Parts: sequence; structure tokens; C-alpha cells
Amino acid sequence: MSVTPAPAVPATTDDRFVADVLESDLPVLVDFWAPWCPPCRAMRPLLAALDAERDDLRVVSLNVDEQQAIGIRYAILSMPTFILFRDGEPVLTLVGSRPKTRLERELSEAL
Repeated sequence: MSVTPAPAVPATTDDRFVADVLESDLPVLVDFWAPWCPPCRAMRPLLAALDAERDDLRVVSLNVDEQQAIGIRYAILSMPTFILFRDGEPVLTLVGSRPKTRLERELSEAL
């Protein structure tokens, strides 16, 4: 019996962040994560589902261990941290894992 891996959340990098996030026509939720962070791993399937289900929002991930410049720019100190960007500006910052229904409610209030 094979196990289907969780869908991946598209990744961004320090070099692509401006194009992927700041210049996006849609609001973008950025998942700042690290490979050693268990709550980050737990959030991955939820974020992938959110990205697949919504056409009014993009979700991208940024590995702060590999892509440090953007993490420093936005003062990411805890993981996971989620920042919602709209029109190139951060409009909501959430720290820590949370159930999907709570995340959707928080995003809806900000969008």
C-alpha cells in the first residue's frame, strides 16, 4: 500500500519574493517555515489544501533556513509565521499553527 504525499505548497525564494509576493495581483499568504519545526510540517497539508481551494488567494512557502534575507527583512522570530500580503504590503501576521477553520476565519477578516 503506497502513501500519497501531501500536496506541496509552492515555494518562493529571496530572489523571487518580489515577483511571487509583492507584485502579485492576488493577495498572497506566505508561510515562513523551517525543516526542523514540527508545527510547520503539520501545517503543510492544510496550507496546500487552502491554496488549491481558493482562487482569491495564493499560498507560498519560504524556508527561512535556506532563504534568510526575507526572514530577516520581516523579523521572523518564531515558526510557523504566516504573513498575508495584499498589494505588496503585509496586512496580517499570524504566529503559530492553528486549525484550518481558524486560519480561514482570520484570512477572511483581513481580505
